[in-house]
Amino acid sequence: MLRHLLRAVLIAIALVIGYWTLGIVIYRFVDPPLTPLMAIRLIEGDGLRRNPVALSGVSRELSRAVVAAEDNRFCFHFGIDFAEVQNAVEEYREGGRLRGASTISMQVARNLFLWPGGGFLRKAIEAPLALAIDLAWPKRRILEVYLNIAEWGPGRFGAAAAAEVYFHKPPSQLTRREAALMAAILPSPRHWNAARPTAYVSSRAYAVAARIPTLDPDYFRCFE
Repeated sequence: MLRHLLRAVLIAIALVIGYWTLGIVIYRFVDPPLTPLMAIRLIEGDGLRRNPVALSGVSRELSRAVVAAEDNRFCFHFGIDFAEVQNAVEEYREGGRLRGASTISMQVARNLFLWPGGGFLRKAIEAPLALAIDLAWPKRRILEVYLNIAEWGPGRFGAAAAAEVYFHKPPSQLTRREAALMAAILPSPRHWNAARPTAYVSSRAYAVAARIPTLDPDYFRCFE
């Protein structure tokens, strides 16, 4: 009986790994139709508003703002920013809170294949998936997928839906201020609103917008 159980577990693991591998290959070229988080939000009654758009159809300001806010070493790491992970560990040892140090590649892996929330198990799976995605996809595609599957509010997924809801325009027409506001709410999109920012969100957006011109152009070379 134990042998049959072990065999069933191994088969299940192989099937899951096969699904992840196939997904990484397919989503390199095809937009994901649905993610686990989208399905959860549908079940919760939030609905689903999404309109995938190519990266060329997204304002350069938004691409830069998201990278500056979420992963400013995006062009330099290979899926995991080990320098940022070390900084997070050192801050925790010094008494600070333990933060995730997630890269955009890791967020894509989580959104495409895993479940929301924290926990060591999810992080342990998320890390190799991020490395595989970064190996198989160009940075431009990673950012493109991220901008199309990121949650930007209740039932709103992707830059196109968010830009339309918040600013009544396509994502290609976003200004730097609007792009910075959208990037600023990504950590908590169900509680913050880019069109009606709190003082804290406004300060975050100001910091993002002010930071972009100070960054070396190489920060953005991989996707522009």
